[in-house]
Amino acid sequence: MTTPYGAELTDVTVRYGRRRTDEAALDHVSFTVRPGTITGLLGRNGAGKSTALSLLASLRRPTSGTVLVNGVDPFEDAVVMAGVQLVRESGDVLGDTSINETLGYYDELRPHWDGDYARALLDQFDVDPRTTPARLSRGKKSALGCIVGLASRAPLTIFDESYLGMDAPSRYAFYDALLDDYTDHPRTIVVSSHLIEEVERLFEDVVMLHRGRTLVSETADALRSRAVSLVGPSTAVSKLADEHRVLATRNLGGTTQLTLEGSLEPAEIALARDAGIEIARVSIQDLFIHLSQEPDPMKEDAR
Repeated sequence: MTTPYGAELTDVTVRYGRRRTDEAALDHVSFTVRPGTITGLLGRNGAGKSTALSLLASLRRPTSGTVLVNGVDPFEDAVVMAGVQLVRESGDVLGDTSINETLGYYDELRPHWDGDYARALLDQFDVDPRTTPARLSRGKKSALGCIVGLASRAPLTIFDESYLGMDAPSRYAFYDALLDDYTDHPRTIVVSSHLIEEVERLFEDVVMLHRGRTLVSETADALRSRAVSLVGPSTAVSKLADEHRVLATRNLGGTTQLTLEGSLEPAEIALARDAGIEIARVSIQDLFIHLSQEPDPMKEDAR
């Protein structure tokens, strides 16, 4: 049985260069990855996601701040490093030797490695173990990386955009395999992705980074409770929204969809139902788009 690793970044800064004026990939970032959960790490390009994950995988040290994995500094700690599997889109495999040799390498490196499961996944994703990763298509390389991540059964398994090269059916097959194996073999999993709509169903916790800073670090349910969606007749929807901050508006003929900040009171819910208004939770993707929006310079200048 794998004992899941937790992880924590506290006031972490990473700079490219040695001067305080050099660009910071992470700027006083703090967040926690709870052991035994699937955490989504979200952010736009350049937000600092890969840098944060490289810290958890012991690939670099922070300029300042504290990084803990399983309660200790993971950098050059052989025991902790053996329990962390980072998978990037490149697959992190031996490109010029057979896939069978790569799997043998991980069998020696990862204490919880399951070779039978790895071979079953190779069959499922139609990856020939006799060939070399260098001869695979981009999609098959991504699949191989995901297979390594799943079969490692590492106490902390990290997928850093590792499945982007896969086609949609293969990605969804990977998501299903991840959930099934996570249920059977609980561990801590971090998933970094741009494909939020596809993967948000996996998340128990969510961390959002924006411009190298922590934007969100909370449970997925708490994040979803930050807003509510109303869809119905435009006039009725507008009246119900009077006491709330409107985050987004979409109109289609006489129908309006509003995304409102916060939740509705019981009396408001009753009014909405009487008016034929549909009430729905807001997706993590929609919340991410709203929370990570850049301010409009024209509007800022006009204030």
